[in-house]
Amino acid sequence: MQATTLKVADVDLELLECGQGRALLFLHGGGGFDARQPFVDPLSAKRRLIAPSHPGFGKSGLPDWLESVDDIAHIYLELMDLLDLRDLDVIGCSIGGWIAAEMATKSPERIRRLVLVGPVGIKVGPADKLDIPDIFAMPEDQVQKLLYHDPGRMKRDTAKMSDEELAAVFRARETLALLTWEPWMHNPKLKRRLHRIAAPTLFLRGESDGVVSQAYLEAYSRLLPNARTLTIEAAGHTPQLEQPAAFIDRVLEFLGD
Repeated sequence: MQATTLKVADVDLELLECGQGRALLFLHGGGGFDARQPFVDPLSAKRRLIAPSHPGFGKSGLPDWLESVDDIAHIYLELMDLLDLRDLDVIGCSIGGWIAAEMATKSPERIRRLVLVGPVGIKVGPADKLDIPDIFAMPEDQVQKLLYHDPGRMKRDTAKMSDEELAAVFRARETLALLTWEPWMHNPKLKRRLHRIAAPTLFLRGESDGVVSQAYLEAYSRLLPNARTLTIEAAGHTPQLEQPAAFIDRVLEFLGD
């Protein structure tokens, strides 16, 4: 895994890259990206995996002017320019799925195939009811039950984490709140732009996902002209972590590898 820092749109962007072959852009969820995550090695064995840390996550900077997911989408389109990435496959998880969807509406001709894993970013239900639970308003153990099929197995032992790792966790949480707070977990304009996405799109969801419901995912997918949904068993909001083998199989099959 090669780690570099690029200046993109006046943002110091941490970029992790490994593997060879056709480029695959991976956009992480609210927990950030770690090269030790179990899907990284098998995915990079097939592809050139490019994984930026979103602004405010990892070691990426967070300038004062950046305040929305839409801003990040523009930064990543500029990153594609700098790396000369065209006809690109993209995987986006949770908030990363939201970013990927925004990118694909802005520059549909540059995305070949799109995988959205438990994506957020739109409002499908009534105005007086949240589509996505307010994870900042509930105890941590309850949040873990929403995130994972097996919370006990996935729980991190904070006592064994370094100060740097703990700081990254809390920084990611703070940035997630900044980007998603108002309006909660969506861009009101995105829903009306999704028809522009030309790439075949796969929506993936863990069957025990308590953050993104099956009804939400299906409503999301119906707004795209060429999309289908798949469910991964024994997984929650992060199937790439709980069921990495099943995740890799479904993703690579869809991408044509």
